[in-house]
Amino acid sequence: MAAVLARGLARGWAARGALRAGQRCVAAPGGQDGEVGKARRAAAAGEEAGGQPTIFSKIIDRSVPATILYEDDKCLVFRDVAPQAPIHFLVIPKRPIPRISRVGPQDAELLGHLLVVAARMAQAEGLADGYRLVINDGKHGAQSVYHLHLHVLGGRQLGWPPG
Repeated sequence: MAAVLARGLARGWAARGALRAGQRCVAAPGGQDGEVGKARRAAAAGEEAGGQPTIFSKIIDRSVPATILYEDDKCLVFRDVAPQAPIHFLVIPKRPIPRISRVGPQDAELLGHLLVVAARMAQAEGLADGYRLVINDGKHGAQSVYHLHLHVLGGRQLGWPPG
């Protein structure tokens, strides 16, 4: 029954343009499509230390494609490739910051800018009834890409508590 409902909802979201053909919206206990596992592997591989470009760095330099919704000199906004809600996009700084727990006072203006952009994009995406902002931090926070990013999720009633 749940699978039938999920497929029906996904078809409805696709019809509204929130999901592209072939995309699905999944919410699975224990870490959506293995995000917890990805986070553990990223932490074990030392990706937080940097050195190698992240997938987000590659999206910024256009060597990896993405559905870009907005860009300015400080940030980039694009749709999540594995949406967890009918509307799910990411707001990332162009300057790589590995995780929110590593920011300092010098990052205050940029962090405020990311929040303002997230709010404006949520409005542009029609999320007048509300949405959720999520920042995952580190292995226990299920951060799988060590480039600070804000998830903006909406378009349906979200449950509480998360995770």
